Amino acid sequence: MNISLGDHTVYAYTGGKPFNPAQPTAVFIHGVLNDHSVWILQTRWLAHHGWNVLALDLPGHGRSSGEAPASVEQAADAVAAVLDALGVAQAALVGHSWGSLIALEAAARLGPRVSHLVLVGTAFPMKVSPALIDASLNDPMKALTMVNVFSRSTLAPVPSALGPGTWVYGAGMALGKRVLASNRAVNVFHRGFVACDSYANGEAAVAAIACPVLFVLGAQDQMTHPKAAQGLIRTARAAGKQVQVVSVPCGHHQMTEAPEETLAALRDFLRTQAAPASTPSAAVASAG
Repeated sequence: MNISLGDHTVYAYTGGKPFNPAQPTAVFIHGVLNDHSVWILQTRWLAHHGWNVLALDLPGHGRSSGEAPASVEQAADAVAAVLDALGVAQAALVGHSWGSLIALEAAARLGPRVSHLVLVGTAFPMKVSPALIDASLNDPMKALTMVNVFSRSTLAPVPSALGPGTWVYGAGMALGKRVLASNRAVNVFHRGFVACDSYANGEAAVAAIACPVLFVLGAQDQMTHPKAAQGLIRTARAAGKQVQVVSVPCGHHQMTEAPEETLAALRDFLRTQAAPASTPSAAVASAG
């Protein structure tokens, strides 16, 4: 579905089901040089089991128009704008990599409007090597190759999102090329990496959230090593948050390398008691 946000539209994949205001909603946020399709298995299952799912293409990415976010904060504003446009009083937020930072920042800003927070392949700070930032600007195909090598613990996992033996490296390369080509005005690869590298509000944000949080970490993740999430986990626990941590046997692309384990973690977590819903007046206030 296409969601109008004034001067541009944001595309959201709904798992093959129409949006139903009577059902709970989960918003899925992709990482750098990705789009909604990385969540295909998890979102389709939830959509057929009582959830609205909104797997976004961030502005300026894939099927969404508008200016590509130059920061985590700008992207979090876009997520809030989607909820406002659809009249969603409360939603779960699920983000991968850069999308995990966006989900975290949005959850901190939206308070009780977020029922659950899921951070997949997260880290804070999410520093990107200068060589990779430079390559994403000056030699994107070299950078894309590097990312797809470092992101994978195997080239053809069994099972995988598209069936046993799927060539996830090749699929990742094709997706990256498609998303890069979707915006001729801005290099969304470089812009996304700079946004990850520059984000400084992670610990304050996780201390401010008003909902349970799940960390889904790849045991063999070379892009966002599980150790790099421990600071956020400690801060969340020290602040009295309800925290769950699940390790899945894969690299950085948990959704395609370990799709069933990632889905199970999401499914079980979303069954936990949600944060109290905000009143309409509180929702309006937080949206400002």
